[in-house]
Amino acid sequence: MIQFWEEHKKKIIAVIAIAITAVALFVGGKNLNASALESVIGFVVTPFQDLTTGIGSWVENTASSAQDKTKLLEENAKLKEEVAKLQDQNKRLEQYEQENEALSSLLKISQKYPNYKSTGTNIIAKNPGVWYDTFTINKGTSDGVSANMILIAPGGVVGKILESGSSYSKSQSILDSRSAVPAMSLRTGDLGVVKGDYSLMNDGLCKMEYIDGEAQIAVGDEIVTSHLSEVYPEGLSIGKVIKIETDTNGLTKYAVIEPFVDLKHLDTLLVIDKNTMEENP
Repeated sequence: MIQFWEEHKKKIIAVIAIAITAVALFVGGKNLNASALESVIGFVVTPFQDLTTGIGSWVENTASSAQDKTKLLEENAKLKEEVAKLQDQNKRLEQYEQENEALSSLLKISQKYPNYKSTGTNIIAKNPGVWYDTFTINKGTSDGVSANMILIAPGGVVGKILESGSSYSKSQSILDSRSAVPAMSLRTGDLGVVKGDYSLMNDGLCKMEYIDGEAQIAVGDEIVTSHLSEVYPEGLSIGKVIKIETDTNGLTKYAVIEPFVDLKHLDTLLVIDKNTMEENP
C-alpha cells in the first residue's frame, strides 16, 4: 500500500485537482447551495482520507505487532534461561542423591566389620583403559591409609592399596595381573586363588586358580575371600563362577570369575584396615 502511494501519489493528486476544477466549472454560474458543494468535494476527498487513514492504521498496527514480537522473544529468552537453571539444579540433586546412596551402602558394609577401622575415599585418577585395574584414591598416610589395606564397594571386594603418599594412594583391583586373593567357594569350601588375567581383563573377568581336581565347585557358586589371606578379612564377596576348566596337567582346575563389583564404573570406595582394631566403648 505504501509503495503504491509513493509510486503514484503525483498522479493521484493531479486527478483530484482536475476533478475539483471540473466540478467548479460545471457548477459555475448556477445557484448551488453550500451543502451541494460540500457533498461534491466530500465525494472526491473522502476516498483520499480513507486511504490516508488506512495507511496510518496499518503503520500503527505494524509497529505494535513488532513491539509485541520483541516482547515475546525477550520473555522466551528468560524462560529458556530459567529452564536451564532448573535443569542444572536437578542434575546436581541427582548427583547428591547418588553420592548419598553410595555412602549409605558403604556405611552398611562397614557395619559388617565393626572391629576394623574404615574410611571412605574417592578415586581421583586411573590408568588408561575401560576397566579399573590400577587407580589412585584421595586418601594417604595423613589419613591413616597405607599399603595392603583393602578396598571394597557395595558389591564386594575391589582390591587393595599398593603404596601411599601423604594425601593419595596407588591401588589395584582384582583385575590387575599382579593381584592374588586367597579365595574359596562359599557353597563347598573349595580353595583357590583369584588372580587377574590379561586375556580375561578386557571382559571384566578374572581367574580362580589352583583348585583341586576333585573339587565340587560349580558354575554359579559364589566366591569369597578365604581364611588363608593375610590381607583380606574372611568372607568378603568377590564374584561368581561362570566357567570351569581342567588345567593341562589334569590335576587342578581353574574357574572364570565374574566380579560382583562393577569394575568399569567406580567412584566412592571404603578402605578397611584389617590389622587395626577399633576400640569398643
